[in-house]
Amino acid sequence: MNPQHHLDPATLVSFASGALGEAMVAVAATHLVGCRRCRALLRDADDIGGRLLAQQQPDRNRQGRFEVLRKAMSERLDGVPLETSPQPKPENVLSVVPEDHLPEPLHRYFGTTYSGLRWRWVAPGVRLIRADNARAGSLIMLKIAPGKSLPTHGHGGTELTQVLRGAYDDRLGHFAPGDMADLDSEVEHQPVTIPGVPCVCVAALEAPLRFRGWLARKLQPLVGL
Repeated sequence: MNPQHHLDPATLVSFASGALGEAMVAVAATHLVGCRRCRALLRDADDIGGRLLAQQQPDRNRQGRFEVLRKAMSERLDGVPLETSPQPKPENVLSVVPEDHLPEPLHRYFGTTYSGLRWRWVAPGVRLIRADNARAGSLIMLKIAPGKSLPTHGHGGTELTQVLRGAYDDRLGHFAPGDMADLDSEVEHQPVTIPGVPCVCVAALEAPLRFRGWLARKLQPLVGL
């Protein structure tokens, strides 16, 4: 597994500083399990954050310190070189776990195996599980049939979506297992799953989706997205 789409540097900053909500942490951690690149950037974020906080004047308020930290770390992480030295194969944890095994950060919300998931029908070709025990934000898992075109939609806030199985295409590119879609309220897209196998994703939503079509908007309260 070699992810091509990653966590945004600002998201890594928030993860390192403890500013992400629980649902976002679960999805970000799932990506980090299988992405050497983002783990390298996170180590840089931790190091930079410690040094920057040590340099802050004691009379700065907490929010002010965080904003300075976030800005400086985001600028620094945009230019961080990637690790190029060979790593032992077990470094990519997702490649060595049993095929039926869910990534460990998701166990407390969805259980440990794909075969144990209990899907709820929400639309033709679309099934969903909602993690009711995620305290901050909405944490869901989606299973979308092959070759399915989802309604065009935007986002009311930040959305993190990690592909677990299958794949989809949208205007941002091709998203396969291990890839992360780190989206904000400026993004509007229409995912289309590839033929062959269902696409299984885990997503954290900061706010409800914004659908363009009237039918999708009518059905949105029933679906709960």
